[in-house]
Amino acid sequence: MDTEKLALFGGKPVRETNLYYGHQWISEEDIKAVEDVLRGNFITCGPNVEKAEKRLAEYVNAKYSVVVSNGTAALHCACMAIGLKPGDEVITTPMTFAASANCIRFCGATVVFADIDPGTYNIDPERIREKITEKTKAIIAVDYTGQAVEHDAIRKICNEHGLWFIEDAAHAIGTKYKKRPVGSLADMTCFSFHPVKTITSGEGGAITTNDEMLYKKLVLYHAHGITHDTEWMEKESEGHWYYEMLDLGFNYMMTDFQAALLCSQLSKIEAFSARRKEISEYYDSELSKLPEIVLQKEIPDSDTTRHLYVVQLNLEKLRCTRREFFDAMCAEHVRPQVHYIPVYYFPYYKNLGYKRGLCPNAERLYERILSLPLYPLMTGDDASDTVKAVKKVLKHYRST
Repeated sequence: MDTEKLALFGGKPVRETNLYYGHQWISEEDIKAVEDVLRGNFITCGPNVEKAEKRLAEYVNAKYSVVVSNGTAALHCACMAIGLKPGDEVITTPMTFAASANCIRFCGATVVFADIDPGTYNIDPERIREKITEKTKAIIAVDYTGQAVEHDAIRKICNEHGLWFIEDAAHAIGTKYKKRPVGSLADMTCFSFHPVKTITSGEGGAITTNDEMLYKKLVLYHAHGITHDTEWMEKESEGHWYYEMLDLGFNYMMTDFQAALLCSQLSKIEAFSARRKEISEYYDSELSKLPEIVLQKEIPDSDTTRHLYVVQLNLEKLRCTRREFFDAMCAEHVRPQVHYIPVYYFPYYKNLGYKRGLCPNAERLYERILSLPLYPLMTGDDASDTVKAVKKVLKHYRST
């Protein structure tokens, strides 16, 4: 479809330049923090890594934090820390980025997909219960768009069945559940610091936990399986240089300049969170009036810092497909995105035997959703243009 021509159905596009769904905010202070490291003695394995871990743990009110190279590495380390292996099963949502499931496969275990709540779009605790078997070892619950999952219900399930609770909070730093920060609630919580997230270290991720033994395993597995800790060594240390490899780990370590950027960004997280909430509230007030748009429901327990602002199209009231609506928005130079394709739709998972129809709520949602622009650097005019573009496209495709 020629989107430039499509824009002509309403005349001149709403905007002259493209507005994308996400964008990092890098300040001069951020640049200076990285520059100082690059001009110093350590650009990796330096003091800023420990500083970032301490500041992150303090922010989320967790005892321990391990920073890693990306959010996928965080999830993989968490799975290794619980000893996940072939024959085990882990329950997760299909409405997520592939890494939430891939980390299970990295360990040779089986992914079990449980359907979402059709209102909140987060994994449905009742659907989790239906999927538990004697092989189930853990639940990986994803805070989709930044809204906290139903912690109390999921924790109850884990306690009843002796399961590990891993929270994929790639979207949710800054979110609170019953006034407690995400990052201090699950057995382990995994974060991502990709550029479109609330704070960034370029790439990067982290795992937080209150469990000392899990923490020690995370430290081990993110650094080749190598330790300098004499408590864990088989023999007495031969000197300062001595170390032992205890298990097969990975090189998932964060660089010192990434850690410096993360520390600098952490100092601005409250401002970033507040701005995301302002834009989300503006969207809510404007879009909730439109019968062709369905908004994501939020549980009262979640004080959400939203990473994504997802709208669902009420296609029964429109004379278009989601693809036509998407292209029309792009023609107005407001470029949405779709988050996400159900994970088991991908050829890799199809080849493992997963079939469509597995999670009807997630599949229906996928056919109807768009993520609108949402990031702190957006101006009021940017947010207004987004709403104008939505209303303009709706007006053209309205069925009555």
